[in-house]
Amino acid sequence: MNEMAKAPRSRAAKWTRRGFIGAGVLAGGALLIGVGVRPGNPVDRLGPVVAGGEGEQLINSWLKIDTDNIVTAIVPHCEMGQGVHSVLAQMLADELDADWSLVKVMQAPADGNYVVPDAIRGFMAPGTLDAPDWLEPTWNGLFTKICELADGMITGGSSSVRTTGQHTMRIAGAAAREMLVGAAAKAWGVPASEITTANSVLSHKPSGRSAPYAQFAAAAAEQDMPQTPVLKAPKDYRLMGTDAPRTDIPAKVDGTASFGIDAVVPGQTMSYAAVRRVPVPGTRVAKMDAGAAKGMPGVLQILNMGDFIAVVADSYWQAQQALNAISAEYTRPESTIRSSADQFARFAAALDEAGESGGKEVVARGDAKAAMGGAAKRISAEYQAPYLAHAPMEPMNATVWVRDGKCDIWTGTQVPLFARSAAAKALGLSAEDVTLHHPILGGGFGRRLETDYVIMAVRIGQATGYPVKMIWSREEDTQKGLFRCADLSRFAGGLDAQGRLVAYSNVFTQRHDPGDACDCAFYDIPNKSIRVAEAELHLPFAAFRSVDHSQQAFFIESFIDEAAHAAGRDPLEFRLGLLGKAPRHKAVLEKAAAMAGWGTPTAAGHGRGIALIESFGTIVAEVIEVDMTSGKPRLANVWCAADPGYAMNPDGFRNQMEGGIVFGLTAALYGEISLKDGAVEQSNFHDYRMLRMDECPSIAVEIINGNHEKLGGAGEPGLPPAAPALANAVFAASGQRIRALPLAKHFA
Repeated sequence: MNEMAKAPRSRAAKWTRRGFIGAGVLAGGALLIGVGVRPGNPVDRLGPVVAGGEGEQLINSWLKIDTDNIVTAIVPHCEMGQGVHSVLAQMLADELDADWSLVKVMQAPADGNYVVPDAIRGFMAPGTLDAPDWLEPTWNGLFTKICELADGMITGGSSSVRTTGQHTMRIAGAAAREMLVGAAAKAWGVPASEITTANSVLSHKPSGRSAPYAQFAAAAAEQDMPQTPVLKAPKDYRLMGTDAPRTDIPAKVDGTASFGIDAVVPGQTMSYAAVRRVPVPGTRVAKMDAGAAKGMPGVLQILNMGDFIAVVADSYWQAQQALNAISAEYTRPESTIRSSADQFARFAAALDEAGESGGKEVVARGDAKAAMGGAAKRISAEYQAPYLAHAPMEPMNATVWVRDGKCDIWTGTQVPLFARSAAAKALGLSAEDVTLHHPILGGGFGRRLETDYVIMAVRIGQATGYPVKMIWSREEDTQKGLFRCADLSRFAGGLDAQGRLVAYSNVFTQRHDPGDACDCAFYDIPNKSIRVAEAELHLPFAAFRSVDHSQQAFFIESFIDEAAHAAGRDPLEFRLGLLGKAPRHKAVLEKAAAMAGWGTPTAAGHGRGIALIESFGTIVAEVIEVDMTSGKPRLANVWCAADPGYAMNPDGFRNQMEGGIVFGLTAALYGEISLKDGAVEQSNFHDYRMLRMDECPSIAVEIINGNHEKLGGAGEPGLPPAAPALANAVFAASGQRIRALPLAKHFA
């Protein structure tokens, strides 16, 4: 093993005085010391929490070894189709030198011992991930405590691999390997340096002795855990960087995989609840007529919960049919926003009020106003993006049993500890009295970062006292759930006599997360002003796949394309001219262009569009070819080049890029939640369209591993470039510039 390849964060040269001071600030002025991957090695305490088969030995918080030499990786992030269980186990297994065929995965329980401090570190204090070894225990202990207090067990922000994988699972695997080697060395009476590991076997070549990991698992668990174990250099990777088979696929193929909606309470007769939330945000149920529903077969209870109505029955079908028979009247809404036109008028008024200098400035570089005044040519544009629904395939659901001051919950969630605490608060219980069972998710996309559906379920469970499975139908969630926010954005740009973009001004209405989504900082524009003038949102907001990048990328890369055409330059050439200080971005853009044959003639009626976005640490360029010969956009090809730093599982990464592209193209072409009388008009896939198989383009993805130490995300970065690349392709093919999504609406 390369002794120079310490943990990727062990780069003292990058540690700054400011970062060190930040440690004291975050710790309330005191230096908080942590120990090991987790403070101590709590195998005795955690053993019962993650107990499985007989003969298993917990080595550290994150892995077990049984008598058959099976390694079980305990993964704290939820599996929702993105393959995170497999790739995190892959990273741990590589550092452990485990036999991949003997590796299994266990979902970490909703327990405070399984918070994800490195993910929180990545958001709150990213520089600390590069802390020197001597300071690592401090940061680890500090953020472990912060996460415990904040229920910090979360899957989101494309953070799992680049934080927990890189800085927890790899370290857990490497630490366990060193502990196993230490146990064998003591038993054999030989130096640890003479023992090698491979395929879950310890070997001492001088004496010819070897043993499976299982033989020394118990002795290893008794050792102190290394705080900063030596990690492999990329040249020594055996599993990382390979297309290791996913561990979750067999169960999904044979039907044994269990989702939240499959949950049953062992030994109990199940009941089912269908729910109807108030149609307009902020209203209440004023009157309910349930006369027709009361006598319907299987109906057990009808509940008016104020903000929603629930019917509990012997089956979900019976509950839903009875719910359909209930009529209700609602209080008057306070909001004056009654239509989508009202919403965008509210946005426009906020931007009008902000003018040329109002609102909150979030990016300032040079003197944009002066440069604009001196520009040889000025351009302007306004773009809008509608509300969107998340539309996961598995409807929102939760199974609950509230009794005797305790509550059990079975549900798929991206925030299990936060969901547990929210349920406890709704019930008036302590979090310790609530047990959350955490199956795999049938899609999340940010929707399952919220706890509204869990709270609804426990309130029903409290009212019944017996096990209830609440299913919130897709129709209900589409109309009355939480949404990707709508947005309006205005741009102005100034070109000099040589056609260079020297002034850039942007003001928009919504800003959430991540903070850098509104600025493509890799473009070298000398004078820049970006402001936000926030305006009222009628519908409740929830994070959407890629969050603000999902709107901002469309706005920014559409405007950059308009600037290129205003300058009379090729859109690729124009962008490359702005990337003189961004070699990785330039390489990605050039790669995508080469894949697409940019600059070669297209078929009649076809056009290519290009877009470049960095999101969640990953640089992605996409070229889309669209066929406009029918007068409507038909997707032909997508070429995608991406630099995630290093793809730990290239096949899984490509899958995520492809999924993000399809997700983004669906939103770009069809995605729109519209308002009528203050309520959402759409309800299901018949009027909230998805991209269908016969519409899906050919997609090619190429990976550039540009930085082995600085990893980027996978789940979200494929989405943002899709909408602008498509809109730019439509312009190239037809000459029609689309500035308001969805695109299909313009060709109805």
